[in-house]
Amino acid sequence: MELEELKELMGMLKDTDITELLVEKDGVKVKIRREKFFSHLEVPQSILPVRKDEQRKADIEQEQAPDQELEGKLFTVTSPIVGTFYRSPSPESAPFVEVGTRVKKGQTLCIIEAMKLMNEIESEIDGVVVRALVDNGHPVEYGEPLFLVEPADRL
Repeated sequence: MELEELKELMGMLKDTDITELLVEKDGVKVKIRREKFFSHLEVPQSILPVRKDEQRKADIEQEQAPDQELEGKLFTVTSPIVGTFYRSPSPESAPFVEVGTRVKKGQTLCIIEAMKLMNEIESEIDGVVVRALVDNGHPVEYGEPLFLVEPADRL
C-alpha cells in the first residue's frame, strides 16, 4: 500500500463519522483509527494565574510524589509521545483504568492524541494501578509520568 493511498484513506475518514477502518491489500493490513473531537471537555471552574513553567513543574512533581514507603516499589508508566491525555475512548465512556484496577501487560491504560491520531498507551507490566498522575484532557510531554503501577510480583 502506497503512502498516497494511506493519505487518501485518512482524508476520507476526516469527513465522515467513521472512527475506524481496517483495509487489507496485497497481504498488507492497515488499521486507521480516529476519535471524534472531544467538544465537551472538562472546563476549569476557576482561572488561575499562569506561572513560570519551572514553578509549575516543581508543583506538579511535589503533588505527584509517591509516599516514601512506596517509592522504589512502583513502576512508572511514562508518555512515549507529546500530546493530549485521555483516560477513556470517548467523553461518554468509562475510563480504561481507575486507581485500584488490576492490569495485565498489554492492557490499554489511556489514549494520547497527537496530530489528530489516537495512540493507545498499554501497560508494560502486570500489576495494580496505584495512582493516575495526569488529568483528563491535559497536555503531556515525552517522558512525563502518567500512572504509578505496583508490580504483580510485589502484591
